[in-house]
Amino acid sequence: MKFLSLLFIPAICFAQLNVSQFPVYNGKDLGVVYSPEKTKFKVWAPLASEVLLHIYPDGSYGEVLETHSLKKSNLGAWELEILKDLKHKYYTFQVMQNGKLLDESPDIYAKAVGLNGKRGMVVNLDETNPEGWIKDIKPELKHATDIVIYESHVRDFSINANSGMQNKGKYLAFTETGARNDQGQLTGVAHLKELGITHIHLLPTYDFNSVDESKLELSTFNWGYDPVNYNVPEGSYSSNPNDGNVRILEFKKMVQALHANGIRVILDMVYNHTANRQSPFNQFAPDYFYRQKADGNYSDASGCGNETASERPMMRKFMIESAAYWANEYHVDGFRFDLMGVHDIETMNAISDSLHKIDPSIFIYGEGWTAGSSPFPAEQRAVKKNTYKLKNVAAFSDDLRDALHGPYNKVTEKGFVSGATSYAESVKFGIAASTQHPQVNYVSVNYSKAPWAAEPYQCINYVSCHDDNTLFDRLKIGNPTASEEDLIKMDKLSQAIVLTSQGVPFIHSGAEFLRSKQGIANSYNSPDSINALDWSLKSRHEDVYNYYRSMIALRKAHPAFRMSSTKMIQKNLKFIDSSDPSLVMYELINHANGDTWKDILVVVNGNSSSKEVQLPEGTWILASDGNSVKEKGLSRASAKQTISGTSAFIYYRID
Repeated sequence: MKFLSLLFIPAICFAQLNVSQFPVYNGKDLGVVYSPEKTKFKVWAPLASEVLLHIYPDGSYGEVLETHSLKKSNLGAWELEILKDLKHKYYTFQVMQNGKLLDESPDIYAKAVGLNGKRGMVVNLDETNPEGWIKDIKPELKHATDIVIYESHVRDFSINANSGMQNKGKYLAFTETGARNDQGQLTGVAHLKELGITHIHLLPTYDFNSVDESKLELSTFNWGYDPVNYNVPEGSYSSNPNDGNVRILEFKKMVQALHANGIRVILDMVYNHTANRQSPFNQFAPDYFYRQKADGNYSDASGCGNETASERPMMRKFMIESAAYWANEYHVDGFRFDLMGVHDIETMNAISDSLHKIDPSIFIYGEGWTAGSSPFPAEQRAVKKNTYKLKNVAAFSDDLRDALHGPYNKVTEKGFVSGATSYAESVKFGIAASTQHPQVNYVSVNYSKAPWAAEPYQCINYVSCHDDNTLFDRLKIGNPTASEEDLIKMDKLSQAIVLTSQGVPFIHSGAEFLRSKQGIANSYNSPDSINALDWSLKSRHEDVYNYYRSMIALRKAHPAFRMSSTKMIQKNLKFIDSSDPSLVMYELINHANGDTWKDILVVVNGNSSSKEVQLPEGTWILASDGNSVKEKGLSRASAKQTISGTSAFIYYRID
């Protein structure tokens, strides 16, 4: 994520919070439970003197129909049963604390809301299931390293006039399987299927703050890293945000359609902060869900004005139950944790345990860093260097990302693919999936001076994402005198390294046809003209698209590129000394991971000029020359080979 522009909030000195005064409620019945005969309301408000429930006829405008007082229960819980059918009625709670009524708010566990998430909604979730939902089947996944992730944004994906999709900017665009651009090429879900990715990572789709659902004609854009109601789909992506049922139904239809087309779904969850301090959290237990500094002021490791306290029992409980709810109710296949370094290791492991009991194939990963300092001890945080302490949780490799295109914070500097000579060990580190490998000199790795992934599935290799510039924009900025032809070579080389490295590859949507954001990096609230996928680029850069598609197919066809254990990598991945700081060579040997090819040789040349290399003994077939990919072989290779500048060559041995 990027820092969000927030209203200035003056520093206020708080008394140090006494967490011990907050009892821990262990029941699993917080929230609203509906049946035609009665609806049960239960919230955790441990320091309240009174909790009121207001019932409304409408999700935004209607006057209150009735008000009830909840009864105090045990361990900070308050509850009430209303013995009549409240389906489709809306509600808010209001807590009295220290003689003051706090703001009206849905409960933090709300599963349905009205316009802009201001009021919760009583809903029969069974009635939000699309036809055939009970028969929804997840696409097969044998191992996490078989994954190829494609990161996109619901609005970006379809909003452009040339997308060929009817439900532009909506969940339902993902249900359209026959869309084509103006040149007749496949777009939308059919494009994803053709490209060959296995998982789509959707930028935040929970109910967020920055888009006014009552004024969708304004076409306001935001990435959505400003959470309000974590357990409810965002209304602006639905066809009718006024009706709390619609966003749930259409979200499920999206998941169902993606599954039917062989694509799993990953949600981007931003539990590390809330949109502001007036969040539902603070209307029930003021300050409890947030970390404070020693002086009592709010800490801000998120860079967004607040930072949640995952180590506190009720925040940990909320995160575990929220993620499990999405997995169960919406059949979600994975979770990406924004600024995962804000969270504590124990909580991340507890979330992992919970989710993998539901479905062992759920994939979990996150950003192993923070956006600012935190008072929580670094050794207990889920930062990248502690990834090996996490159970079945992966992290992004900024090591490989910046080695390939140059440092994220020095955008005019070059990287390996544009001829920089200081990144060979960082590239080797990425190729080995940030695991322990005897031939990697960790002292020379750009950021990490030791392996941080215990197993290869824990390393997400990538060269661009929604944050910062697109890959093609970054290469243009760092290489201002390069021709488009040379920039395309750099682009192809970048993704070739990502797609042949061990670990889990990750692609930013549109990278496959040289997406541009016109040089705007932090485009979190830029208009559609900056953020929308321009599907005409698929035609303009068809050669690039075909290369990406072919490299993904090659990876999927050859398990040697996706070994499942560190021991397997150590045994079967052998680097070859090239004596050239911009030339990395390695072999994958002995039918690695059950591959049909006995030995594979990969040579990546970051020099702009061609280089001659001596192939190992044996008869080698050239499968890729940096432009074309042919599994059956492009040609038989001689003992000495000329590797074109700025390219990746792949060979396999036949004897």
